[in-house]
Amino acid sequence: MTAPRIRTDDTAAVLDLVEDATRRLLDTVAAMRPDQVGEPSLLPEWTRGHVLAHVARNADALTGVLEGAQEGRRVDMYPGEDARAQDIADGAGRPPQEQAADIEAAAERFARVARETGGQAWEFEVVHRSGARFPASALPWKRLAEVEYHHVDLGLGYRPKDWPEEFVGHELALLTGRFAVAEEVPPVLLRVAETGTEFRIGAAAGPAVTAEGAAGDLLAWLSGRADGSALIVHRGGTPMADPAAVLPALPAMA
Repeated sequence: MTAPRIRTDDTAAVLDLVEDATRRLLDTVAAMRPDQVGEPSLLPEWTRGHVLAHVARNADALTGVLEGAQEGRRVDMYPGEDARAQDIADGAGRPPQEQAADIEAAAERFARVARETGGQAWEFEVVHRSGARFPASALPWKRLAEVEYHHVDLGLGYRPKDWPEEFVGHELALLTGRFAVAEEVPPVLLRVAETGTEFRIGAAAGPAVTAEGAAGDLLAWLSGRADGSALIVHRGGTPMADPAAVLPALPAMA
């Protein structure tokens, strides 16, 4: 649970995980009532409909980037931030059946293009909307992360404890590695309850607050999906009554 259990550049295996995650998401959408689409999600300022529209448009964006990689040309994920936001807003109010159909169709397009990709196309350097650069072989995992994180963001019963072990293992290592060099983050020692494995985040020196919990709960806090109240937090060996008040604010995920 504390280390990647799958190579993220094993595109065939990751695509299998993406398809499983998409099926779980579509099951959730199928059970939605029409009035739930316009209710707040767990993301600030976004309804559940905004989350669903984003999941669909993200698949289209990654498909376009991957098609460009097949041709050896760099393609932007979106025409621009304003266009991205408008597409999400335009699709947010649709009923669950339309949302599900859109997500399924967009997911199938991405899966088809990804399954057809091979060889040097996977090695082609692409650029994320955040500015990050990586080989195209990382795109299937990027899609998996979008589906898994945003499924939780719907706030409809799918929780961090439902994330697959492969996903939690990789993302926990990824985010702790990223935040380990974050100068603005006070030191925190993270301990995985299932295994005792420890990670330290925050580049600053000094005594660290210790936060212990299930791997999924740790990832939920690191990814901004939880406030840390599910964790056991110690400062100087003394358990804190209000863990969320002790843990530092983390930089937002891109």
